Parts: sequence; C-alpha cells; structure tokens
Amino acid sequence: MAVRWYPPGGIDLASSTGISPSRPTPPEQEFRSEVLRGLLSAPKTLPPKLFYDEEGAALFERISRLDEYYLTRAEIEILQAHASEIATLAGPGVALVEYGSGAGIKVRTLLDAMRPRAYVPVDISTEQLARVAGTIASDYPEIGVFPVSADYTAPVRLPPLPAGTRTVGFFPGSTIGNFHPSEAATFLHEVRRTVGPGGALILGVDRRKEARMLEAAYNDAQGVTAAFNLNLLTRINRELGADFRLASFRHRAFFNADASRIEMHLVSLESQTVHVAGMPVHFEPGESIRTEYSYKYDEPSLERLASAGGFSVRAKWTEAGEKFLVAFLEVKRDRFGRMP
Repeated sequence: MAVRWYPPGGIDLASSTGISPSRPTPPEQEFRSEVLRGLLSAPKTLPPKLFYDEEGAALFERISRLDEYYLTRAEIEILQAHASEIATLAGPGVALVEYGSGAGIKVRTLLDAMRPRAYVPVDISTEQLARVAGTIASDYPEIGVFPVSADYTAPVRLPPLPAGTRTVGFFPGSTIGNFHPSEAATFLHEVRRTVGPGGALILGVDRRKEARMLEAAYNDAQGVTAAFNLNLLTRINRELGADFRLASFRHRAFFNADASRIEMHLVSLESQTVHVAGMPVHFEPGESIRTEYSYKYDEPSLERLASAGGFSVRAKWTEAGEKFLVAFLEVKRDRFGRMP
C-alpha cells in the first residue's frame, strides 16, 4: 500500500484494491472569496467548513473527547449497540460513503459490521484524509478504499465503484445541524442523487434538550472549543495575510431556543479595523462573526427534514441518555421504483 499526492492537492491511494481518483482541494481563490464575502456581509458570517485546516481538525478531535461534549460518546454508543441492525438494513457488499470522515473513528464500527466492498471517505482536510485512508486501507485490506478530497457541501463526484453495488451514505456527528433546515433539505437531495434510487443514508442527529447541557458542550471548561473557534482567525491571518489580533475577540456560544439551534460567534471586544487580503473590515464593539449554527432536532422535525430531502426514515435509535439519534434513511421511490 502506498499513498501519493496528485497536484494541486488531490489524494491518490494505491493499494491491492486499486487506485482512487482524486479531486482538488478548494483553491486559495475560493477560500479568499468565501472569507471576504462573509466578512463584508451584514451580519458578518463565516461557514463552519473553514474551521478544518490541519490545526482545526486536530482541535476538533480534542473537543470530541471532552467531558462536556457528549455527542461523540452518545453516537458511538448507538453505533456499537446497533451496528448489526444497520448492516442488515444496508445489505451485503455495499459501498459506504462517509461525508466528513475526520479521524475515521466512528466508521470502524460500521466497517466491522458491514464489511462493505468499498469505503469512500470524503473530507476537506486533505492531510488528515491521507492519514485516515492509509490506515484504514492497511487495517481492512479486503475493502477498497477510495478517498475523495472535497467540500461535501458541494456536489461530490464518486469514484467508479464495483458494478451492482448499493451506495450507502454515512453522515455522522450531527453535522447536518450546521445547515439551516432548508439548506439541510437541499444537501439531502444532493446525497440522494449521489447514492441513487436504491441508496440509503446513515445520519447522526443531535436531539433538542435543555439549554444548560447544550451550551456546556460548546463552552467547555478547558477552552478547547474557544481555541477551535479562534483558530479560524489564525488560519485567515496565515492564508490571506490578515491582521486579526486574537486577543481582541472572544468566543461566544449560546442556545437560541426559538430557532432550536446553538449559535457560535467570535465577538469583537473593541472598535477595530482588520485588513483581510488587503480589504479593510471594520468591527464595532460587541459586533460578531457568526461561525456556526448547530440545529437540534426532535423526532417529528427529523421526519419532516428527511421527507423534504427525498428520504424516508426506515429506523432510528438512541442511547441510554436519549441525547442523540442515529437514523437509517432510504431514498423515496414511486411505484415504478423511480426517485420522485
């Protein structure tokens, strides 16, 4: 097994199972455009996908192990308890496509139970993707591993997969909550197109619960989430020659009950002007950059979301604390077997 890189940053994993295709990482111009568009808008926003440079990905892995951050533990508990049921619903010999593969921890439970013919990790953090794909290819030599370095919020082109293989998506970690509900439905429509008429999706969803527990998960005592949030400014300084002073901003996260979402912000502590790629960006005291939404769902709202995205909920599971849900969604088909 060997890993080699395609320019300008796609990854090609050659192994006994074959060679994966590559997809370029987002170019610097795209990053610059997204940052300037968000910072020059009112209110100021930055998309959460920009968190995940190499340092951001490492910080998120630390967050996932924090006492306050129950989401990872709850989801792993569900997957371990119900992996055999999930494998039965998925069927034999599937292609498992993971959106936002990260450190590749949760998927191992599914790989052990499902033994898919192919595993397609999709992630924007190319360095981490290379490590994870190489390790999984080594640990599961019978599974074809085809990493795709891509922004999964845009259409993802899958590599050629074995003929007759059912495609099953895996979108863990409640990341669906980072989309506004209408955007989440649009994303699910794109996933439906990718997995095809016979496809399915294994979806992680954080449940709505009391504000105290939700806010603690995004305001940990060690300050790791704050560092994760502020690292976005460090990345902009490095990649766009900006002059953000991190000490002039603070992390803020709170639960918006009316919208059923956690909001994460970087709040300016003073009147200041920051230069980003040569453009002046002014902040008033208390003005913030919204860096993340995280919507929380109850079971009826999950059903509505799945339906709006062209899926039906076949099964769903929770853990002992009932803090989290994992759902198995199947593509809706009409009586002729077509996607409506």
